[in-house]
Amino acid sequence: MQSTLPLRPPAHRVDPRARQWWRLRGLGVAAVVALPQLVVALVLGGPVWLWATLIATVVVGLGYAAVVPEILFRIHRWEVTDEAVYTLSGWLVREWRIAPISRVQTVDTEHGPLQQLLGLASVTVTTASARGPVAIRGLATAEARELARQLTETTQATPGDAT
Repeated sequence: MQSTLPLRPPAHRVDPRARQWWRLRGLGVAAVVALPQLVVALVLGGPVWLWATLIATVVVGLGYAAVVPEILFRIHRWEVTDEAVYTLSGWLVREWRIAPISRVQTVDTEHGPLQQLLGLASVTVTTASARGPVAIRGLATAEARELARQLTETTQATPGDAT
C-alpha cells in the first residue's frame, strides 16, 4: 500500500552566502553581455544606439544583482525526510518538487568555481522521473556533504527499485 506524502513547504533555507553566489553569477552574465558591446562601441567610434544598449545592459545587470538574490533567498527551501526530498525554488516560475525516497537513483554534489570560493555546494538527486533531477543549490559545503551521506543511507535502507 502506497502512502500519500504530505503537501507542505520545505523547512530549511539555503545558506545565506547563496545570495552572494547568485549576485556574482548575475553580474558575470551582465559582464559577458556588456563587454562585447563596449568593445564594439569603442571600435566603431561609439554610435549613440550602442552606448544606449550598453548602459541598459549595465543598469539591468546591476538591478538584477541588487534585487533577485534577495528574492531567491526568501523563496528557496529544501527538506529531506525518511519519505521524500522536498524543494521549492525559482523566482519568475516557482517550482515545488517532492521526490519520494523510493524513487531516488543517485545523489551527486557539485562545487563550481564561485561556489568553492564562497564555501557552497549543490546536491542533485536523480530520480526515476521524467521531470528530471531535483537540485538543492546554495548549501554550505559541509551541509551538502552531510545531506548526500544522509540521502545515500536513507535510500539504501528504503525498499524499492527506484523505477
